[in-house]
Amino acid sequence: MKRIIDVFLKAWQQDSQRRPLLLRGARQVGKTHAARTLGKNFDNFLEVNFELQPQVHKIFEKDLQPQRIVQELALFFGREIIPGNTLLFFDEIQSCPSAVSALRYFYELMPALHVIAAGSLLDFVIEEVGIPVGRVQSLYVYPLSFIEFLAALGQKLLVQEIFSHTLETPMPEVVHQKLLAYVGHYLALGGMPQTVLCWKELKDALQCTRINQILLDTYRQDFGKYAKKNQIKYVALLFDQIPLQLGKKFKYSDIEGEYRKRELAPALDLLATAGIAHKVFHSSGFGIPLGAQADLMDYKLIFLDVGLCQTVLGPDIAGWILDPLAEFVNKGSLVEAFVGQELLAYSDPTMRKYLYYWHRESRASQAEVDYLLHKGGEIIPIEVKAGSGKTLKSLQIFMESHKSAYGLRFSQLNYSMFEKIHSYPLYAVAVVASAEQPIMQKAFDYLIG
Repeated sequence: MKRIIDVFLKAWQQDSQRRPLLLRGARQVGKTHAARTLGKNFDNFLEVNFELQPQVHKIFEKDLQPQRIVQELALFFGREIIPGNTLLFFDEIQSCPSAVSALRYFYELMPALHVIAAGSLLDFVIEEVGIPVGRVQSLYVYPLSFIEFLAALGQKLLVQEIFSHTLETPMPEVVHQKLLAYVGHYLALGGMPQTVLCWKELKDALQCTRINQILLDTYRQDFGKYAKKNQIKYVALLFDQIPLQLGKKFKYSDIEGEYRKRELAPALDLLATAGIAHKVFHSSGFGIPLGAQADLMDYKLIFLDVGLCQTVLGPDIAGWILDPLAEFVNKGSLVEAFVGQELLAYSDPTMRKYLYYWHRESRASQAEVDYLLHKGGEIIPIEVKAGSGKTLKSLQIFMESHKSAYGLRFSQLNYSMFEKIHSYPLYAVAVVASAEQPIMQKAFDYLIG
């Protein structure tokens, strides 16, 4: 399956000023596959897996001289490593922290060699050993977005129609309903590559759910790799709690049982570092960057993937497959999480993306806007509606108090524009999120090419 990240990797390959590259993201989102796909563009591709081949660790124990490391790797694997013609891929690099440290010297002493590193728990090692500023690059990888999902299923004409459509013109109703049905399928299955491939090949929702269950078990098995023994039970508890608290301010007090914040907060940070949970921080929304006005203690949470989230909750997903339009009505929090996942997927992968929301709490008037988007030098509020979403009081309050140029609504409704409200269907988040990134248009062309 083609991925957006492929285009960014190709650009990195051709960049004369490139640095060694870290592919960062949660387990099983497609980092290794992306590196192997890029490897097809090279005369030579050498993959070094530090978990499968632990004896390779010794090569990095003597010193961090890249010339010696490359020579010994070539001898060990019996493969030539030629700068300019070889892609050297270090997988599961978190198992060998000294290899992470060595990356800076590949940039300084062997810059012509293309080096990529990835690992399911890489960010924990980065927190320990650090990465030198300006000597190593990062690309963040997420589950398949909805547009990638459509492209994987061969719906290239629908992708083209989404990107060629204008806000002022409604989508033909039959096409609109078809696209909403695909959104429903995506909400049921999610965007994990193995799951999407299963759906593409078998169209078996039960088998796709089994794959999601296996992936969830894999994440649970990882807890002991990054959490202390006394933390594992808290990490496991939060892992199952996040889907239950979608769409609302996260409160430790809402978790049943006698748990303390000082026990749970570090466990939640571990899940965030592992890429399993994403915090959506409250921001006042009065200036740029949004993070400057963020309250780091006030946040909502979304799970890595809506399909995995559904599997944790354990509902029957048959309705999403058989009659998806009817399922939207009572699934507001899940639909909100879907839009957040989409905003992450279409963000610039060269930097870590943070999400923000806004709320006002007062006895006289409470209001909440689901997301804030920095777009065209403006702070644009976003409301997500699972149903028709005709009531937009919070959006209007924000726009009035912040003098917003316009507001965005994502819902089941067709394209429309009324006064300062721009309404997009749920399937068109990509159009808004990627509008100011020219390389994203190239990526979408690649998906349907």
